[in-house]
Amino acid sequence: MILFENSIVKLDYDPATDILEVAYPDLHGYLLPEIKHTISIMVDYIRNYDVKKLLLDSSKTEISVSAAESKEVTSFLAAGIGITRVEKVARVQSSSEAVEQTAEGNIRHLRQAQQLPFELQNFVSKPEAVAWLRATSLAGDSFFASASSKV
Repeated sequence: MILFENSIVKLDYDPATDILEVAYPDLHGYLLPEIKHTISIMVDYIRNYDVKKLLLDSSKTEISVSAAESKEVTSFLAAGIGITRVEKVARVQSSSEAVEQTAEGNIRHLRQAQQLPFELQNFVSKPEAVAWLRATSLAGDSFFASASSKV
C-alpha cells in the first residue's frame, strides 16, 4: 500500500511483512531542501506505522552533489530512522561505482560516529535484500550489523 508519494520518493508499505520500501532519491543540489523535508515526512510515517524493516533501493540513484552534501543527507536520514523503532535496513546497491563509493564513505562515517542504532546491510539485488529483511535475526536484537562484503 502506498503511504505517501511525491516527486522525490514513494513509500510503499507491506503490512504483512512490515517492510517499507523506499527508492532512495537522486541527490541534486536544487533538491536538497525538499529531500530533507521528505525524509522528515518518511520518518513520521515510519513512527506512525511502527515500521521495523526498511528497504532503501539505491539501484537507480544519481548523485550530483558534493561528498559533504551527500554525507549530510545520509546523516539526516540515519538520525531520523534512529529515533524510530526500525530494526533492520537493507540497502540495494547502485550499479554506479561513483554512487557506491560515496555510499560506502557515508556508511563508514555513520559507523564510526555510532549513528546506526539498527542493522544495516548492503545487497546487490532487491530479492536478496527482501529475504534478509524477512528472515528472523538469529543474533537477537543486534545493535550493529556486520558489514557486507562491499562495505
